[in-house]
Amino acid sequence: MKKLVIFDLDGTLLNTIADLGNACNYALRTLGFPEHALPTYRYMVGNGVRKLIERAVPDADEETVERLLSLFREYYGEHATDHTSPYEGIRDMLVKLHENGVALAVATNKYQAAVDRIIPHFFPDIPFVAVMGQVEDRPVKPDPSIVFAILNKYPTPKADVLYVGDSAVDMETARRACIESVGVTWGFRPVSELRGAYADHIVSATTEILSIAGMPQ
Repeated sequence: MKKLVIFDLDGTLLNTIADLGNACNYALRTLGFPEHALPTYRYMVGNGVRKLIERAVPDADEETVERLLSLFREYYGEHATDHTSPYEGIRDMLVKLHENGVALAVATNKYQAAVDRIIPHFFPDIPFVAVMGQVEDRPVKPDPSIVFAILNKYPTPKADVLYVGDSAVDMETARRACIESVGVTWGFRPVSELRGAYADHIVSATTEILSIAGMPQ
């Protein structure tokens, strides 16, 4: 049985796309840029908020990007939980993993201040051993530094670790960290992306994660 399962956040544990899109559209609207339909944000997120802004306004100069980032954070700080919710079966899966002695962690490209608000709001009773978001002194995924930071905080043999995410970024992060990967189909990216990123497993239900982790059904 696995000893540690590391989860991506957006598109894996939580459906955050509406709140992310609304925050970006607020920033765009405030500075007079065209807004984007919410479904299109599924293909803009995943590499951190700066990259989201750069994708939303590809021709923006650095000063404009900084202004948009500030507006995004201002809005998202107040509205991060308006429409966000856990995916079906997530809470039960986390509880079952914990009850069976599996440690839980979060590794996300969402900036740390937002993570620190969202995780306690939606999972107040889940004892994560590490909850790590994007910080200035650590490169974003798919650089594996965030995984190594979690393993430094909660030392675990890599053979006993599972990494769960919904995108090619996540699968590449796991591959670079040399840990087993699980791609989930309920997130923001298509199954073809997970296959193309060489996911070790692709699942469409949380119960399948329990099985891969070695949990008795």
